Amino acid sequence: MENWFRFLMWSNHRKRLATSYTGCRHEPPVMDWDVSVLQEEEDVVTVYKPPTVPVHPCGQYRKNTVVGILQAEHGLAPLFPVHRLDRLVSGLLILARNASKADLFRQEIEAGLVQKHYVAKVIGVFPEDEKVVDVNINYNAREGRSTVEVGDSCGGKPACTRFSRISTNRIHSIVLCKPITGRTHQIRVHLQYTGHPIANDSLYLSEHVTDCSAEGMGADRAACSSRSCAKYENGHSSKSEGNCKEDFTIDPMCTNCPNLAPKGYDGLEEGLWLHCVQYSGPGWIYDCPYPDWASLA
Repeated sequence: MENWFRFLMWSNHRKRLATSYTGCRHEPPVMDWDVSVLQEEEDVVTVYKPPTVPVHPCGQYRKNTVVGILQAEHGLAPLFPVHRLDRLVSGLLILARNASKADLFRQEIEAGLVQKHYVAKVIGVFPEDEKVVDVNINYNAREGRSTVEVGDSCGGKPACTRFSRISTNRIHSIVLCKPITGRTHQIRVHLQYTGHPIANDSLYLSEHVTDCSAEGMGADRAACSSRSCAKYENGHSSKSEGNCKEDFTIDPMCTNCPNLAPKGYDGLEEGLWLHCVQYSGPGWIYDCPYPDWASLA
């Protein structure tokens, strides 16, 4: 009985103990572009998503997200993203304002009732006639990139994209992209397959691919790293490989850990020349303005 009483006293003492931890999360910066609300309805909000801003909290990002910014600056919450846009991609983003509306969109997308339109700025003169790319895609999570799989014994997942040229200046072309399926990096890797990759897509332009797993980077981070450590055909040179790994000795934005050397503050990131312009389905259609780079005049 005495031992049982001691055990109860020890248990109560343990319950009164508390462990506290104070830490500082260094969230990577994003480009200082507004998240513009395009249309606000009872069940749906559509926005113009700027490049470099992720849709929702993920990885190192918590506040610098479309969902976080809309909540902080417009008081819009809760929000349920209807479709995915890669962090470096810009354009139309549809968000449902309740779970039932989000589920309805999901059902229409899974049933193949939703049409998606993107524009891309690619290298070279894209063919005038519509081109359909119907080849499987395999996503390699270790490298953070997708590849096409061709041949009788090909693996990967079925993927299909329809492309048609909008304009060209003989150096670049603006291409309308209509993905039928929704695989990771589908438009980017299918354009590479046609021989006309997106003109500023470092991940699918270069034959050399950074080993993302070695640096703990995702695909878009690898693109930024490659862009900051290479010289391109347009003659713009950038930092050497040594400077790419340069760390700051102090982060002026942080008051809790001024001696912590942050990473990822190189400020060289830019958005991909890939932009979502329209989503449509049974009885509804949402549009987004074209970006400035879509004009070759």
